[in-house]
Amino acid sequence: MRQRGLPLERVRERLEARGIRISLATLSYWQRGRSQPERAQSLRAVDALEDILALPTGALRSLLGPHRPRGRAVCELQDLSASQRVFGENSTVEQALGAAFAHFNEDLCSVVIRETLRLDERRCIRSTSVHQVLRATRDGASRLTVVHCIDDTSAESIDVVVRCGKPGSVRFLPELRCIIIEVLLGRELARNETAVIDYEVLLGPSNVPSTHHERRTRVHLREYLLHVYFHPDALPAGCHRYYREQIGGEKRNSRRIALDVSHSAHMLPIRCPAGVHGMSWEWPAD
Repeated sequence: MRQRGLPLERVRERLEARGIRISLATLSYWQRGRSQPERAQSLRAVDALEDILALPTGALRSLLGPHRPRGRAVCELQDLSASQRVFGENSTVEQALGAAFAHFNEDLCSVVIRETLRLDERRCIRSTSVHQVLRATRDGASRLTVVHCIDDTSAESIDVVVRCGKPGSVRFLPELRCIIIEVLLGRELARNETAVIDYEVLLGPSNVPSTHHERRTRVHLREYLLHVYFHPDALPAGCHRYYREQIGGEKRNSRRIALDVSHSAHMLPIRCPAGVHGMSWEWPAD
């Protein structure tokens, strides 16, 4: 709209001329990313805007994220079907956990997840810091199990530091390229009680460049932030955020992300439904 020199009031008038009534406040929220069109009338407005702005059909609709669930978000018991909807059949996570996959963190659900990745001059992830707010889905929840995938099993060292919570067992499964991390909460939670954990996975030098990071969630998150720092001597040619309904599924809502002055890129989805939220980056040709 800025490129076309159209103020919001003029856009609203053009929509009204087509029989579509949208308030200025709603248009402003859409423009600033504070909300997105979801109802039938709103989607009609999006289609009309493509015509008003002389954009290709579907140009604006392709930018819309998944619909937000209506009503208050509730943390429910996470059963096997919830896991399989996101992880799929015979996933790396299922293979890593074996029979325990059927009860994978069934008494906890994530509410907020914030991740920070740091890459080195070899284009490899050297650290992944995770800050997570959890809610108990029933009485007695006392530990979180994390299956953390890595790019290179031959990294010189692998270490896990728990800063909030208590470290439990750590198992490295090189054949599956993953680490199983247990974070103890220190006590048993009552149903609906929350807990905060904070941990970091530190990897030694590697020769396998990283190209993406994905966060899998079985529930709608209140907030998900992924922040990736690149080494100033190894900057990507481009970064994109995307969403999948399931591991290995088709990428949807792909959108380019710009690097900032700190050589970092971040994503903070307006809506964060169950599924796979990821960021990928491409390296320039040597």
